[in-house]
Amino acid sequence: MKFLQDLQSLDRNNIGGWPRSVKTFFTGLLFAIIVFFGWYLFISDQQDQLQAAATKEDQLKKEFSEKQAKAVNLEALQQQLDEMQDMLRQLLRQLPSKTEMPELLVDVSQTALSAGLEADLFQPGPETPKDFYAEKPIQLRMVGTYHQFGTFISGVASLPRVVILTMHDVSLTPKNKDAKGNPAADGLLVLQGTVKTYRYLDEDESAAAKAANAKSPHGKKAEGQK
Repeated sequence: MKFLQDLQSLDRNNIGGWPRSVKTFFTGLLFAIIVFFGWYLFISDQQDQLQAAATKEDQLKKEFSEKQAKAVNLEALQQQLDEMQDMLRQLLRQLPSKTEMPELLVDVSQTALSAGLEADLFQPGPETPKDFYAEKPIQLRMVGTYHQFGTFISGVASLPRVVILTMHDVSLTPKNKDAKGNPAADGLLVLQGTVKTYRYLDEDESAAAKAANAKSPHGKKAEGQK
């Protein structure tokens, strides 16, 4: 109660004459205000920076652990990579080479004729080099039965060299229809569109293809996206 009475009877023009208890109170209050604003203006930001640094430290520790694990297994991973590259080279060697490609196209065409298909169109187009292989499109139009097409596919698969035919904009439709618009009884089908076959590139061709792809607009765009 005496402290409250002292507060009520303060003389603002005579601060030096204030009671000791009041002086102590206002001194403590002023100190608390200074500490609060000091913490708010300086220490709070530093705590945020410390928290960000701690988070960054955790991320760096995680990255270090991952890289350390890779470094420990680097020799084994390099060996696996070499084995995979050897397997890839062996698989590529099963594709036709540049000198074998013309003969292979003749074999594919002859296989179609041997299967009984009527080849109205079999027109190879210019090839498109990729990094380690080349695509060669073939525009075709063949007429035959379902079983003849099956025999053709089986014959292509049994050729000495691995032949990969991918369908691109290819349609298989009945050649003839009856008066009602249904497939005719002869069962003839028309296969037309573009198929693609592939050959492997030798080292010089592969290097030239990679350099050309890097200089092309598509190659630069892909590099920019990386």
